[in-house]
Amino acid sequence: MLVVPLVFVSLVCGTSALKDIATLGRLGGKTLMFYLGTTALAITLAMSLALLFGPGKGADLSAASSFAAKEAPSLGDVIVGMFPTNPISSMAQGNTLQIIIFALLFGIAISASGKPGERIAAFFRDLNEVILKLVALLMNLAPFGVFCLMAKLFTSLGLSAIVSLAEYFFVLAGGLILHALVTYTTMLKVFSGLSPVTFLKKMEDAIMFAFSTASSNATIPVSMETTTRRMGADNKIASFTIPLGATINMDGTAMMQGVATVFIAQAFNVDLTLMDYMTVILTATLASIGTQVCRV
Repeated sequence: MLVVPLVFVSLVCGTSALKDIATLGRLGGKTLMFYLGTTALAITLAMSLALLFGPGKGADLSAASSFAAKEAPSLGDVIVGMFPTNPISSMAQGNTLQIIIFALLFGIAISASGKPGERIAAFFRDLNEVILKLVALLMNLAPFGVFCLMAKLFTSLGLSAIVSLAEYFFVLAGGLILHALVTYTTMLKVFSGLSPVTFLKKMEDAIMFAFSTASSNATIPVSMETTTRRMGADNKIASFTIPLGATINMDGTAMMQGVATVFIAQAFNVDLTLMDYMTVILTATLASIGTQVCRV
């Protein structure tokens, strides 16, 4: 309910507050490079662990039925698909990447429109405060929703389904934990000097909500509330980086693709070369940008 209005309004507020368009370019460039870099590190770590532990070895699936994959969209189609033909339709469909592009362009237009833009920007700032208040109200109900989601999961998911892929599961889970507790905490300490322990404690609400819902977009309101209210991040920065990161910084998905690639190759007795692995890393990293476009 809150993802689309929160992403649109917060991005418009953040972009319109950056009076210097060059500042937006620098912020966007650094953010994009950081997200792509962490995604590449994530999939490299995942594939390394999968090669080390070999979760697919011994599972001979050579006789299984073949699978005909759909043709992947071209790079040109992905880039064109980032721009909405109808922004209202994009909002109705929940196409986050197109919403982000439209919100950025709209915010830039507001910033460049002088006095009329200042009046519109003031309206969006007030609207952003109202939406954040709505987020705070709904977050009071979140613990009950999380409890119900987890209870349903454990009653519907049989133990045998987990045991049959236990090794694959633990390799992926271990990679995710290592990436979160080693890669990100190291970067946090190196680039900011902040305490990783304090950071993780303050982010516990967002972490638990993301774990229980398994949705980056659904966690955006909690992440916005946590970073701006509990951690003191500037709303201009948070409103730009969080929605963008939830859309293109798909580290978990990239790691799943890496482990699954090695698992399937081992299970079907397919030998992959170093160039094949490099191709997977590059493809999965770029696919993190086009995920939202390809879904539509």
